[in-house]
Amino acid sequence: MKDSMDSTALGRGLDGEVFANRRLIRPSLNRSENHRPDNGDRRERTERTQRAANGKKTAPPEQTHAENFYYQKQMQSKTPMVIVLRDGEEVHGIIEWYDKTCIKVLREDGRPNLMIYKPSIKYMFKEGENQR
Repeated sequence: MKDSMDSTALGRGLDGEVFANRRLIRPSLNRSENHRPDNGDRRERTERTQRAANGKKTAPPEQTHAENFYYQKQMQSKTPMVIVLRDGEEVHGIIEWYDKTCIKVLREDGRPNLMIYKPSIKYMFKEGENQR
């Protein structure tokens, strides 16, 4: 009997110490960042992921590749284009290839093909569409 009393007393003592030494650890949260809007909606993921370490939005990418995508699309479909130069001259033709600094335009009716520097282009549009 004595052994059973010692083991229960000893067991209770250990359990009591374990529970007494435990502490609830709560992370410190900045309430202003984690606050939901009044309507209960969550912030959009892009808004949350664009935040830098200092809380500001990151800058947009310097290169969007939209120009490259446009040229590729017009080249693949062989779209007749009108390229208006800075001096007002219009060049009609199909874009064969492009580079960082220039585009090559294939022209019909036996006219020579042209390589046009991009800085000399005012704007361009698909032939048959209204001008700006």
